[in-house]
Amino acid sequence: MFPINRPRRLRASVGLRRMVQETVLTPNDLIYPLFAVPGNAIAKEVKSMPGVYQLSVDKIVEEAKEVYDMGIPAIILFGIPEDKDNEATGAWHDCGIVQKATTAVKEAVPDLIVMNDTCLCEYTPHGHCGYLEVGDLVGRVLNDPTLELLKKTAVSQAKAGADIIAPSGMMDGFVKVIREALDENGFSHIPIMSYAAKYASAYYGPFRDAAESAPSYGDRRTYQMNPANSLEALKEIELDIAEGADMLMVKPALSYMDIIWRVKEATNLPVAAYNVSGEYSMVKAAALNGWIDEKKVTIETLMSFKRAGADLILTYHAKDAVRWLNEVSF
Repeated sequence: MFPINRPRRLRASVGLRRMVQETVLTPNDLIYPLFAVPGNAIAKEVKSMPGVYQLSVDKIVEEAKEVYDMGIPAIILFGIPEDKDNEATGAWHDCGIVQKATTAVKEAVPDLIVMNDTCLCEYTPHGHCGYLEVGDLVGRVLNDPTLELLKKTAVSQAKAGADIIAPSGMMDGFVKVIREALDENGFSHIPIMSYAAKYASAYYGPFRDAAESAPSYGDRRTYQMNPANSLEALKEIELDIAEGADMLMVKPALSYMDIIWRVKEATNLPVAAYNVSGEYSMVKAAALNGWIDEKKVTIETLMSFKRAGADLILTYHAKDAVRWLNEVSF
């Protein structure tokens, strides 16, 4: 008891605080999302996400080299195809934009880990993460036909050189069928990072600008999770683990740190947190208006995800965070 115990003794200097710091953030914790588009020499900034660009494959390769040189171990690729159709052909075709970008990056930077987002929303005219019957104006996503498209997509991405398959559509049974398809096609060595607890969040808005995937009708709440639920997340991760998931993801991160904690407590698998577009854009907007210190808020936020239990963080701040890690102390 006071005055014997004085916790402030260990906060007296930067050196002491660093010495007893419980949580450490390093470049190895980060995964950088990139958006691939057809064409050459294209770097189109996303209006709602300052500093984030739609990039042609040649520019993706340049980014990949920079990311690797900075010590960031992985990227995740999203694609915006030239044409969209109800069969999401651009997602699973061997000449799809993500497949082209994946092959190009692995040829240029073989030691960089390339994750592929395995979903359909960017490749369909309706913008949903699954298969809709032609003429269905309600927007009912059909689970089992969607699984067939996801199987084709995962195998195509693996053939292109993807190191990790990351299915994000929240279809029932998607981990099981993707695992089976990968194994049957000689890719039993490729891990699956499942978007196991993906919530129907309002924080995704800027991403839909970047990926050009806003739903034109229908309701994603029929397959993404209710933000009010936490026990449901534990059920989802349990199912995905049983189906063969190697890593688990919680998305979004900022308002769901309790879910990150509960998922980490419930499993010994690596847990990733997706620091999503809306979280990124809020920080950028406030910083551009001079309302916050962007460096400090960014590092504090990412550190908080680690403290909550995240082993990996997907974040658009990744490159800036690496630059700022040695400039921000607590």
